[in-house]
Amino acid sequence: MSPTAADLARENEELRQRLREAEELMAAVHAGAVDTLAVPGPEGPRIFTLESADHGYRTLVEQMSEGAALLGADGSVLYANAALAQALGCPRSDLLGQPFTGFIPGPYVPYWTELWQQGWRTQARGELPLQNCLDGSLRPFSVSMNVIAFGGAATLAVLLADVSASREIRNIRSVVARQNALLDRKSEELVRQQAARQAVERDAAEVSRVLEGIPQMAWTADLTGRITYFNRRWLEFTGELITSEKQLMAVFHPDDFGPALARWDASLDTFEPLEVECRLRNAAGEYRWMLGRAILSRNETGEVVQWIGTYTDIHERKLAQERVAQAQRLLRDNNDELTRVNVDLDSFIYTASHDLKGPITNIEGLLAALADELPIEALTRQPVHDILGMLTKSVERFQRTIGQLSDVAKLHREHGLASAPVLLAPVVHGVALDLAPLVRSAGGQLDLDLPEQLAVHFLEKNLRSLIYNLLSNAFKYRAPDRPPQVRLHAQAEGEQVRLTVQDNGLGISPAGLRKLFGLFERLHNHVEGSGIGLFMVKKMVDNAGGRISVESELGVGSTFTVLLPQ
Repeated sequence: MSPTAADLARENEELRQRLREAEELMAAVHAGAVDTLAVPGPEGPRIFTLESADHGYRTLVEQMSEGAALLGADGSVLYANAALAQALGCPRSDLLGQPFTGFIPGPYVPYWTELWQQGWRTQARGELPLQNCLDGSLRPFSVSMNVIAFGGAATLAVLLADVSASREIRNIRSVVARQNALLDRKSEELVRQQAARQAVERDAAEVSRVLEGIPQMAWTADLTGRITYFNRRWLEFTGELITSEKQLMAVFHPDDFGPALARWDASLDTFEPLEVECRLRNAAGEYRWMLGRAILSRNETGEVVQWIGTYTDIHERKLAQERVAQAQRLLRDNNDELTRVNVDLDSFIYTASHDLKGPITNIEGLLAALADELPIEALTRQPVHDILGMLTKSVERFQRTIGQLSDVAKLHREHGLASAPVLLAPVVHGVALDLAPLVRSAGGQLDLDLPEQLAVHFLEKNLRSLIYNLLSNAFKYRAPDRPPQVRLHAQAEGEQVRLTVQDNGLGISPAGLRKLFGLFERLHNHVEGSGIGLFMVKKMVDNAGGRISVESELGVGSTFTVLLPQ
């Protein structure tokens, strides 16, 4: 029998009423006024509301600090509490219905699959990182899984506890944990190994206490070379906890890891102390030079127990050494260049003086021949007489200059020649006898004060030239208004001899002091000279490893001080 229009209208009204109730329920669900779960079934998802008896458990789960979730058979999230949503950094509404594997890093998915399968069979526990939705960072979680029935359907209850805070503590105590595992496997030696473990713990605590208090980066390793401990300084420098050889290798400069590892392997084989210089990368990505050292540590019975090592920052010292080495290389290059220049200069001076001797000798001969050819009255007539005299004096000065240039070249070649001890007194007295006519003509006085057995390491002919120059200059450059008073004094000072020559002559101005020892420098023109004597004096003193200095006051006098090796 076909339904009437009234029947269809009534049925339509009932359907509308049921649709309104369903919409009101869905609105309440979205608003959180009604607690529900969506459980997948063979005929599609089924919606369950929590009864009042279950509401207290729901409140308890929501207030837990650990994350909690219910997963369906297909791995999708049916329920997640607020703690899990906060840990994963995304709204709870975005978690529901999503596959849980979406929050697991790719390398850990196979491990999760094993835990997942075990959880459906029986209880399962494990540890793996989950990825934050906001910044993509990874946080380690301890996972516990168990199957529960909900609304007639099986779901997988998952509890997740954040273990990032306890991971560092667990790493630090790993040595003790391994020791405890060994004790468990060898229960028959429990008493002995218990005492050993306590001794190790005491030693480790003492070592840790000491190593944490030093300014260097410190570490320990067992006898196989496995690193067992890094102190806080290491963590502050590298910015990471090293848990693998690959991580440790990344801290070393690529050019230094191989040689450092070879040194470490040699020490492990021979038990010899380790010492190596290498570059380590800090938390800012910069490499700094370090001095690594390690020695063996022994217990009370003398048994070797571990390696204790440190890394000391030597970056500034290393850079300073490199700068010094570079400066030394530059200095050697400059010395080599100066040596070549000096050789060239010596060759030039020798060649020039040698080549000029012939022409100047010829000029001297021509002047003599000209004087012989000219009549007597012509030689005495002006300006012939004056011109010939000036030419003769010019030739003589030229010959003296050539001779002095030859002396300079000889002085350069004498640099580095071995010297022998020379008694100072006989040389000084010999020079004083040679200068006696000059002293008498100047109406002056020469006082000598030196021990008879005082000796210096110096070439004897150079020593005579040095003393002659200083004493003769003291009388030649005397003050016109007073008789010259010159005093020579010598005495031993440690491994050197101090020789001073003091006069009351003209004195030297500050400007003159700056160029006093220059080649061909003359400060006074009223006395005949070439300006080469004091240059040679300083060169001789420098070649012998000595030092010469002068103090002078214009119009009062001068004091020359020479330090020579004894």
